[in-house]
Amino acid sequence: MIPELSNPSVCMRDPQRVQEILQSMVKAGSNTVQVISDFDMTLTRFAYNGKRCPTCHNILDNSNLISTDCKIELKELLNTYYPIEIDSSRSVEEKLPLMVEWWTKAHKLLVQQKIRKDLLAMVVQESDAMLREGYKLLFDHLYEHSIPLLIFSAGIGDILEEVIRQAGVFHPNVKVFSNYMDFDESGELRAFKGELIHIYNKREGALLNTGHFQELRTRPNVLLLGDSLGDLTMADGVQDMENILKIGFLNDKVEERKQSYLDSYDIVLLKDETLEVPNAIMLYLTGNN
Repeated sequence: MIPELSNPSVCMRDPQRVQEILQSMVKAGSNTVQVISDFDMTLTRFAYNGKRCPTCHNILDNSNLISTDCKIELKELLNTYYPIEIDSSRSVEEKLPLMVEWWTKAHKLLVQQKIRKDLLAMVVQESDAMLREGYKLLFDHLYEHSIPLLIFSAGIGDILEEVIRQAGVFHPNVKVFSNYMDFDESGELRAFKGELIHIYNKREGALLNTGHFQELRTRPNVLLLGDSLGDLTMADGVQDMENILKIGFLNDKVEERKQSYLDSYDIVLLKDETLEVPNAIMLYLTGNN
């Protein structure tokens, strides 16, 4: 049906079920579809030429807007909490307060740096941020077919928007839920706005934004893209959902996490740095196959 689903990076617990969901979505038509996606390491690359690519937080952490002392402290936080985030032996309940702790401490450190709003574009430009191969097709095609793309990120919204703006794909159909910086009158960072969105409370984030999902209630078919088990709740705000096809990028610690991903996502992509599979599915759903 979709040749790309036979790619060596593709794993499916139940290929038959995937076919059924796709057929049902095709029948409903692409005007009933919406895409909900994570950003860091889902729409962006995990690694390039063997080197890790930066997340929104990393872009800032690695920049010259951050003092050396602050960089050391942020690195220590990463070394403490990232292993917990990807530890398959711990439950989400156990990880939750620790993730809040990590994000809160990191944001506090960033606020102390008095980061200037007008320097963010330069920081993104000088960074190694990279969207996955095939990103232009994904963003442009969704826009051409008026399919809404909601990017749901525990990263930093200001940086995220700048990445897609500089890539030339920040189209009007794209909406971002993320952690946004709050700048004072002189353009210095003084806080982060609103409720903290971290890797395991995306469901609450979705439910806080019911207005968005209300507008999209004629689109009960969801294509979800994520790279962590916390991303599976991003569609919990969708009203009267009919079908959801969940595609998960498994970037790191593949062997020990593969089973839990297969149990949760319909399609799991192992160490796949491209958007080839999501693009093939999108083309199929819009009748461009």
